[in-house]
Amino acid sequence: MGRLVMKFGGTSVANIDRIRNVARHVKREVDAGHNVAVVVSAMAGKTNELVGWCGDASPLHDAREYDAVVASGEQVTSGLLAIVLQGMGIQARSWQGWQIPIKTSDAHASARILEIDGSEISARFKDRQEVAVIAGFQGINPQTNRITTLGRGGSDTSAVAIAAAIRADRCDIYTDVDGVYTTDPRVVPKARRLDKIAFEDMLELASQGAKVLQVRSVELGMVHNMPVFVRSSFDKPEDIDPHGTPPGTLICSEEEIMESHVVTGIAFSKDEAQISVRQIEDKPGVAAAIFGPLAEANINVDMIVQNVSEDGKTTDLTFTVPASDYTRARDTITSAKAKIGYARLDTATDVAKVSVIGSGMRSHAGVAAQAFTALAGRNINIRAITTSEIKFSVLIDAAYTELAVRTLHTLYGLDQT
Repeated sequence: MGRLVMKFGGTSVANIDRIRNVARHVKREVDAGHNVAVVVSAMAGKTNELVGWCGDASPLHDAREYDAVVASGEQVTSGLLAIVLQGMGIQARSWQGWQIPIKTSDAHASARILEIDGSEISARFKDRQEVAVIAGFQGINPQTNRITTLGRGGSDTSAVAIAAAIRADRCDIYTDVDGVYTTDPRVVPKARRLDKIAFEDMLELASQGAKVLQVRSVELGMVHNMPVFVRSSFDKPEDIDPHGTPPGTLICSEEEIMESHVVTGIAFSKDEAQISVRQIEDKPGVAAAIFGPLAEANINVDMIVQNVSEDGKTTDLTFTVPASDYTRARDTITSAKAKIGYARLDTATDVAKVSVIGSGMRSHAGVAAQAFTALAGRNINIRAITTSEIKFSVLIDAAYTELAVRTLHTLYGLDQT
């Protein structure tokens, strides 16, 4: 008998018919003798609706009450799925985050999980063979006893954290795609589904724009060495052998992958904005004067490039921020102009970041140089470059995003089966 966590996203539970389909997936695993905990998102579009209501009620609303409102979407889904499972003769009950409890920090709307007590769920597995249907995306702050939410995509994080807490054998993430691909198949039709991918590679893909999994869920999987299996909820439940390996992608430790390719995948993000601070005095403390206020405003900075002038007296500093933070970042820098002492501020929102990821880069030289040559051959100008041990990213004009992704996908042989 195994122990599984099954997570279903918003499109998988979008209406009652789809919730019944989810219940058939759960029944298949229960009938195979597994103990099952199910983590569910809100119905597709429901969270956006709830967020909109908060904004309509008051543009400057209390974040604690915001969490109380938006957490209700998952509460509805968990209750409905428990009702459907009970109607199928399966012992099941719904759980809210505070009932387990999932203890979190008090950073409302972006809380981090501190601790999960999985003892009661495990006890009910043993005593009643009861399916736990858990509302994702939410927890409770133990100091204030207020409901908290984990940020968009937080149900993935809930699922992996719960899997670790109850010592599950695996965490299955059911979504509207059948696995992790070498890049977005809508951009590159030849993109291939990966059978396995290392945690590190998946972490980079997720953080650089691939939207299959939330970044923190991959981090948790890596920390706890919890295998995560990405699979489609739209496969017919009755056609799947619960003892076999269905189509999907296993995210696991690098040691479990027999042979890793130099490049695993290509990620891209159009949700980027570029800010260039021109002609700043080249002296200690200038970077802190720029990035300190941004950090205080909780604005994440990604790519950073610094160019020193010929006379060595002034410098230009270019960086990127998420497009959603562009206005706040620009205003923050403008407000600190006197302290920074720059001559001009240049900005651009028509940019995109394209990232090449692969653990194999550690032992292969010239991987990035190949990309620069290929992009130049397509007349694609690179605005900025950042690198790490298993990844490099380029900032380009957004209009060339698809061309760049297709060019690099072919360059590294990812088109080949």
